[in-house]
Amino acid sequence: MSSESRDLVQLSSAKFLGLCALISVAVLVVGAVRPLPGTVLAAEVLLTVLALFVTGSIRYRLDKNALTYGAGLIIVATFWTSWAPVQMAWAAEQGRSFASVLWETVRHEVLSFRGLDHLIHLDTMLFILGLTFFVAVIAQSRLLETASFGVLSKARGRLVPTVAALTALVALASGVLDGVSMIGLLIRTLVILLLLAKIKDDAVIFAIMVSTVVTTVCGMYLAYGEPPNLIMKANLYPHLDNAFFLRYLAPAAVGAYFIVFWNVKRRLAGKRVELPKLDLLDRHTADVRFMQVRQTGKMLTPVEFAEAHAADLGRLHDRVLKRLHQAVPFGEALVNEHMPRERRLALLDKYLDPGLSETLDDYYVHVFGRNDHKADESAVRLARTLDRVGGQRRFAQRIAILSFLPFVGLLIVHALNHEVPLFLASTAGFVAAFVGIMALPKMRRLALREAWHEYREYLFLIPLFLSITLLQKTGFFDQISQLIQVGIERWGVAHVAYGQFWFATLLSALLDNNVVADFAGRALLGLDRPLIHLFAMAQIAGYALGGTWTHIGSAQAVVAFAFIQKHVDHRYTPFQWIKAMTPVILQIALWMTIVVYAEALLLTWLE
Repeated sequence: MSSESRDLVQLSSAKFLGLCALISVAVLVVGAVRPLPGTVLAAEVLLTVLALFVTGSIRYRLDKNALTYGAGLIIVATFWTSWAPVQMAWAAEQGRSFASVLWETVRHEVLSFRGLDHLIHLDTMLFILGLTFFVAVIAQSRLLETASFGVLSKARGRLVPTVAALTALVALASGVLDGVSMIGLLIRTLVILLLLAKIKDDAVIFAIMVSTVVTTVCGMYLAYGEPPNLIMKANLYPHLDNAFFLRYLAPAAVGAYFIVFWNVKRRLAGKRVELPKLDLLDRHTADVRFMQVRQTGKMLTPVEFAEAHAADLGRLHDRVLKRLHQAVPFGEALVNEHMPRERRLALLDKYLDPGLSETLDDYYVHVFGRNDHKADESAVRLARTLDRVGGQRRFAQRIAILSFLPFVGLLIVHALNHEVPLFLASTAGFVAAFVGIMALPKMRRLALREAWHEYREYLFLIPLFLSITLLQKTGFFDQISQLIQVGIERWGVAHVAYGQFWFATLLSALLDNNVVADFAGRALLGLDRPLIHLFAMAQIAGYALGGTWTHIGSAQAVVAFAFIQKHVDHRYTPFQWIKAMTPVILQIALWMTIVVYAEALLLTWLE
């Protein structure tokens, strides 16, 4: 563990929530005497958002769920002090009791699906829930690894076309599936390919970082893949539909992909994986991972496994780890370091399958000893076992592919009729895909556990969405919309839209881009349709790009930064991230500048 990790101080969530409850009571008492103005509510929302950045960046950390739920208590209390007196006066004018008015409000806003969708984007949150579980189940079928190694074989080991195809596939998938789930799959597969090609750590780190662009900016061409896009679509419906995303965001996404590809190509040009020299397990990566999860309930790369079993490796840990970073197979690394056979077998039992440990160890002993005949005998036995596993994997993959039929079908139904909830699509996809792994208990549990762990990262958004909705009810966003109108009259459409792009970019670099999408999108409601399209495009491009600039700008960036620190370089800092990403960000920003001004020019010409 790094010294930075040891110095972190985790603040008590329970104490913070208790303090917020006391402050909420105090707000209600003060508000009973004199209602608090809307500016107080706006300040509380702003402080909550800023606190998310501060408590996620400094030494003293606070769980973001505790922060937003605690702050939500105070914000709701503040809103009550101004809302309740108005409703009491209206009830008296109508000759009704305040209790009946309150019950009617609760029934419409809290006890109905439509009301909760308005308050906290319930449909979006449930869609993300289903999508997270859907992708987690599909991941267990090892579809991405199978496709990647298929391309690698077709490309005869050349890394550039393989990475280009892999990132293009993930970029397309990120427009439909959850980008946070996709980046986890992309990073692990990329790292395997890069290690097999013996790529240096600095290039590996860069590839991991630009994976955030592939799964955010390149995936923004549809609403369904990125939660911020769904939030924008919900806030600005019916102005934003699928045609809007394809028409306005697809050109920006495609341009960003080619910029990423150009940057990656410069670092990987001429690099290749020597397929004839590839280890047996590496040639069957998809089957090995499928077997590993089926037998152990865990999916670990060799490096992750070595780190998790440092005590078993003992004094050989650092040397084995060094060999793994040089793309030496795990079993061969153990033999190279002359670990006793009984200890090797114990580790191989945990690594893959107890029934294969002796055959696997024999294979690496003979490979290391250059006894080709004995190595071939062991390889044949291993290959037969992996082929049997491959049958189960291919069945799970066929089910995974078929599960897209109900998913896409219900997306189309929702697009045609918005009365059909969006979350039904992701839920149907998950249920269908789950059939493929239902008979494999350890794999099933892993998929569900990983999905829930990932979804928990979104729960902090619920009180934030509620807070922003309450802020909207005070008329705050009407004032912001008026400022935009004044800016358009003074500086012109193009310059204000471009300013919106940079505002969203910089804000998302500091704050979670889901929050930025909800906050900034509501300010566009006062604009007419052509302007809403232009400004929404600028904001979406901005918060997608800004979300990749820093290690906390988006959920994808958080995942990528944590992976780098845990598996590549534990000393890697946020400053190093920003320094490495800034050239790519500026290149994409230049392309976005062209797109925004071109769209503004086209809009002016059409008018």
